[in-house]
Amino acid sequence: MDMTHRLGVDVGGTFTDLSLYDVSTGRLEFAKTASTREQSEGVVRGTRELIERLGIAPSAIDFLIHGTTVATNTLLQRSGARTALVVTRGFRDVLHIGRQERPHLYDWRMQRPDPLVPRDLRFEIAERVLYTGEVLAPIEDADLDALVERVKAANVDAVAVCLLHSYANPAHEKRVGEALSAAMAGSVVVLSHEVLPEFKEYERMSTTVINAYVAPVMRTYLRRLEDGISALGLSSDVHIMQSNGGTTTAGSAADTPVRTVLSGPAAGVIGGVILANRAGQPNTISVDMGGTSFDVCLSYRGEVRRTSEGEIDRLPIKVPTVDIHTLGAGGGSIAWIDPGGGLRVGPQSAGAHPGPACYGQGGEAPTVTDANLVLGRLNPDRFLGGRMALDPELARRAISDHLASPLGLGLEEAAEGIVRVVNASMIKGIRVVSVARGYDPRDFCLMAFGGAGPLHAAELAEELSIPSVLVPIAPGVTSALGLLLAELRHDYVRTVLRRGDEIPPAEIGSGLAEMESEALDRMRREGVEQGDVTLVRTADMRYLGQGYELDVVMAAGEIGDRELAAAYERFHEAHIRTYGYANRHDPIELVNLRVTATSGTARPELPASPADGSPNPTAALDSTRQVFFRDEFVATAVYDRALLRPGDTLDGPAVVEQLDSTTLVWPGGSARVDEFGNLLLEAGE
Repeated sequence: MDMTHRLGVDVGGTFTDLSLYDVSTGRLEFAKTASTREQSEGVVRGTRELIERLGIAPSAIDFLIHGTTVATNTLLQRSGARTALVVTRGFRDVLHIGRQERPHLYDWRMQRPDPLVPRDLRFEIAERVLYTGEVLAPIEDADLDALVERVKAANVDAVAVCLLHSYANPAHEKRVGEALSAAMAGSVVVLSHEVLPEFKEYERMSTTVINAYVAPVMRTYLRRLEDGISALGLSSDVHIMQSNGGTTTAGSAADTPVRTVLSGPAAGVIGGVILANRAGQPNTISVDMGGTSFDVCLSYRGEVRRTSEGEIDRLPIKVPTVDIHTLGAGGGSIAWIDPGGGLRVGPQSAGAHPGPACYGQGGEAPTVTDANLVLGRLNPDRFLGGRMALDPELARRAISDHLASPLGLGLEEAAEGIVRVVNASMIKGIRVVSVARGYDPRDFCLMAFGGAGPLHAAELAEELSIPSVLVPIAPGVTSALGLLLAELRHDYVRTVLRRGDEIPPAEIGSGLAEMESEALDRMRREGVEQGDVTLVRTADMRYLGQGYELDVVMAAGEIGDRELAAAYERFHEAHIRTYGYANRHDPIELVNLRVTATSGTARPELPASPADGSPNPTAALDSTRQVFFRDEFVATAVYDRALLRPGDTLDGPAVVEQLDSTTLVWPGGSARVDEFGNLLLEAGE
């Protein structure tokens, strides 16, 4: 009988990473392959290569989880479906007006991004539901018939329906949706109360439109992917990582693709935090530096920070997401000279095609990878375990022609400048999630992963006075491993928007119970037994008149006066922690009720391996080469990470090479292998 395996596949801008877990033996295998323009081709190709290399039967893979950037790329490239929007009469321009906020207050030339739906594809219908759910103006049959004909004549692929206060009473929205679906069988119809049953009309409208805009593209992609996986002979359905750090089925992802916009980066954060917790580092700042982007996220006391309000390309998305700050800074980021003669790096990227100049695929612009190669920090003969050779001469030529000569710098000086500039951008990003939010970086461990993260981590930590850096066992494929470590997760929300002293406790309990029932039904459809589901209740509260809410845990079971009073006291305490004070005599407004349902799966355990015998790092010593550090080349020991064992300690300068990444230990620093195989970097005195 074939052993069962679980496969995680994460698609990045440059590489597609795979992580395979053998449930029977606990063995983990990793692989990388170049990403393809049509992502599903790279996923299928990488899966086939991994199966053939390991000699396992395709049917032995009974679980496939995928992190995808299809939704993200569709939004960034504005390549989604031709979409219409149906709104309450008088609200046609909400999508354009937004919140009237200026992202850059004094920038006179600032231009807002165009709405995904142009004005001529926004349609109004006469109706009105109040915030209480009361119907003030019903929909007339003639108006509905006329609306359907106008939308049908627009020849669209998707329709978003967002009527005023439909979160309180969705009857009108359902009626419009049913009429449109009946008349437009080939089009996707998305209703706002199904995507986001929550108040704030602009955010709900934007989120619904994004979902409709992306849905046809996502459905086509998932259908193609499922066909390719089925043709390989895998016995698994396709599961998708969501932006909240949990997984869902491909069917759910096709219906609500807006929940997958941060699919890949979320997987990296989940994987990084779980690995750091196991290594005894509950406070971490995880940095994921790949070929195209740099993602940073803070975890405090072992908990991943999440937010329910985010944006992409300045388009609001109000769904639960892992709180990630992203920059255009990766190994493929292009270095260039601005009109003032200054050296800049990114956000433009060479990506996988043509890639950095040293790839020899036609790229001519100098990149961060080219700089690290010129500085001796990358081995041209062992990139991706030797499967891909890098050309140092092409890297030197690109940096010399485009930067060193125009700026009057030496070759190594220009290369080091590229690294320093990209590091400065990343340091700024780390400060955004730490110092700007009241966290001292000195109280955290830097969790460095992604193909390029460990190469830059020591410098980033030194600049921010972060005491240690943790490099996981497979940094280049941590996002793929994170996919296997993630839980099945679904989030539910319901807007209340009433004073706490005006709501009977039983009504609150009833609302929470209904969402829990919906969550259990969904989990059951996805093959999860009720006993394996964990339910967490929370509520968004604020003092009457405030504009922002705080998240408060609610008791399980029946909600009575005692449970409600305890929740209100937790709100006061949370307000003190956040703002420094509480007004216990002011009325509290209950804004939203929330339920989160999670279920664990057969996760890789990654057992500890304490040091056995005397440490002997010299057994892993591969060679010595010249590496450029602070204006000069230094003879540097090069180690093969596969041969390092728990307890081994390396003194800097050192380079640690492996299939998926390279770790740089600076002069004066050191690196120790812990019991889980992680590299722990520490700066010298």
